[in-house]
Amino acid sequence: MKLISDYMRDDTYRHILNDLTRKTFGFDFERWVTHGYFEGDYIPYSFVEEGKIISNVSVNRMQFMQKGAIKNYIQIGTVMTDENYRKRGLAARLMKHVVEEYEQVCDGIYLFGDLSALEFYQKMDFKVENQYRYYLKDEICNCENVGKEFMSIKDMGDEVKKNYLDLVRSSAYHSSFEQINKYGLQMFYTSSFGNVYFADDIGCFIVLDKGENVVLKSVLCKERVALKDVLQRIDIGNHKCRLGFTPHDEDMNICISEVYDGGKDYRLFYRGKDLEAIEQDKLYFPDLSHA
Repeated sequence: MKLISDYMRDDTYRHILNDLTRKTFGFDFERWVTHGYFEGDYIPYSFVEEGKIISNVSVNRMQFMQKGAIKNYIQIGTVMTDENYRKRGLAARLMKHVVEEYEQVCDGIYLFGDLSALEFYQKMDFKVENQYRYYLKDEICNCENVGKEFMSIKDMGDEVKKNYLDLVRSSAYHSSFEQINKYGLQMFYTSSFGNVYFADDIGCFIVLDKGENVVLKSVLCKERVALKDVLQRIDIGNHKCRLGFTPHDEDMNICISEVYDGGKDYRLFYRGKDLEAIEQDKLYFPDLSHA
């Protein structure tokens, strides 16, 4: 058994990582890498034995603009062990290795841990805290549409899609807690363009999920657009609208916040004093920043 890391551009090792990822989580990284969306901020640390990856813990280098200050965090993700090698402490060994390597060179380490792993992460000195989710006030959701709606870009030309890619890298901030190096992760979630919409009158893209509730996950524009102006171009109907990010301070007056502990999905674990501000300042890690 040997430890390997930082190999996403190595086809052989990436393919065997994909084997375990598909089996454990039901997705893989192949299209993301081969289409040029991977930029090096996702770093797997894996144990390999007999030509297959048997356990993995991945590091995601995350840079945020947090209340006007740049913070460099490490998000841990893709924690998994092959079912034939579990209960041998392999993931714990990888976690300890990662923490030792990064803890002194970042502002904090965090992860979204499965509910069944609470004891595992707490034994590794991770603390649990809540986030705050934001919803639009009912009177804002029911406001009159201005007639210039956001349109899906899925079937639009390459120039529009290129403009979207450019703005993922260089948009004005629309959140008081916004990921700066968002390109890799945002394109992991939106590379099919099926949930990306554009309003040409304000030159603005949004990422929007429509279901039982409407979730506005991202706003991208060269200059900041007031959230109310964005919403007037979305047909929300009678649905409740949640934001997949912390609103900009100037948009707080049209939002309500609710404490969120992860529900039935996860808990937020962290190490590092700077990350205590997530709960203290009522912040929310963007939906599109989850690795």
